[in-house]
Amino acid sequence: MTRPLPPALDAELAALLGPDGWLTGEQMRRAHGEDDSRMSALPDAVAVPRDRDQVAAIVRACRAHRVPLVARGAGTGTTGAAVPFAGGVVLSFARMARILEIRAGDRCAVVEPGVLNGDLQQALQPHGLFWPPDPSSYERCTIGGNLACNAGGPRAVKYGATRDNVLGVVAVTGTGETIHCGGPWTKDATGYDLTHLLVGSEGTLALIVEATLKLAPRPRAQAGLRAFYRDATAAAAAVGRLMAQPQVPAMLEFMDRSAIALLRRNGTDVPEAGAMLLIEADGDDDTLPYALQALADAAEGDGLLSLDVAADGSARDRLWAARRALSPALRTIAPGKINEDVVVPVSRIPALISGVEALSAEFALPIVAFGHAGNGNLHVNILYHPDDPAEAGRAQAALPRLFELVLSLGGTLSGEHGIGVAKRDWMDRAFDAPTLATMRAIKAALDPDGILNPGKVLPPT
Repeated sequence: MTRPLPPALDAELAALLGPDGWLTGEQMRRAHGEDDSRMSALPDAVAVPRDRDQVAAIVRACRAHRVPLVARGAGTGTTGAAVPFAGGVVLSFARMARILEIRAGDRCAVVEPGVLNGDLQQALQPHGLFWPPDPSSYERCTIGGNLACNAGGPRAVKYGATRDNVLGVVAVTGTGETIHCGGPWTKDATGYDLTHLLVGSEGTLALIVEATLKLAPRPRAQAGLRAFYRDATAAAAAVGRLMAQPQVPAMLEFMDRSAIALLRRNGTDVPEAGAMLLIEADGDDDTLPYALQALADAAEGDGLLSLDVAADGSARDRLWAARRALSPALRTIAPGKINEDVVVPVSRIPALISGVEALSAEFALPIVAFGHAGNGNLHVNILYHPDDPAEAGRAQAALPRLFELVLSLGGTLSGEHGIGVAKRDWMDRAFDAPTLATMRAIKAALDPDGILNPGKVLPPT
């Protein structure tokens, strides 16, 4: 149950933020009460601060009145992490969207959380640099959102996810204090690593108001391979070979039989196959041919049906455009979609795919799997018609069975989407009691009154 906003808090934050920064109309509240999980709840108000001092003041005010505070970026998350189920105040970082500094010599950039990932990439191009995290929503998702859920994307196999590409953060804790963690250096053995604790914490420990991001040189040349296999077992064996040799692929994506069929149905020129790998190499003009050959050699093996090269830009663009279009195309099969981004050891991918196929048959539902094979991070999509109660019920019943399968294979619940509320109730099966107690102790230390994004990540006690 939510309660009305205390009048004193309403007056204090209205005076602090002004009419364009303190929004209480129903239309704006509703617009800030949902994310791509298709879950929604109505906050009592929306705060849109201009700087870190205002963020700290908002936190202190909400703490004084014990009012929940939920931070949000662009709302592209899929786990309900930015949905204000407890009401209270939603804090939007839309006006904190400045690239504060690009330090090409130090290979880092200092940004506010509201900067769009795609806008940052454009700003870095003249410097010959890029920031590696590349979720499929990169054109519209914010850096703050990427930090909140430790976003990844296809490039993570070589360059790492968000946590691997952050050098430091400035954040406001649940007490309203501003803390400084890390900085523009790549080597640090000084104290506790709070930077990487906060990245991936989904706004439950502190609100990141500034980040120093680790940049990488933009590759001068890229080329891709498409490899088609008899079945998922053969493709997974190839993934093992690809990851065991010295040349790390820049991207390594897997698609199962159902994903390939969907591509074909939507007009993509691919042959029928049991599985497909999209493999990319990057480097410079001199080294790229050798890298590509090493990856092609590793892709060879039992079960390979065909292998072709996409060396020019337009061919590569078509290849990756088809991959990025897969997720939205799933709704052409059925309008309802439960999208889980589970992770298993690479060697267990065949068992995961076999288990998913068995679940599809048992629950009489299409289930499509594809994703970041080099990390063992696959997107498993359970598809159903929401207006069919029986189908919707079977979809919800299949979900816990998927999580059971993943954990039985030595895997984990999420590789890049986070936990939010969608997977919260499985945390006590993914972690033992002492580990969860440690997480709760950290939460209590940084957010003693539990106002920051309550009810997310950690299961109820």
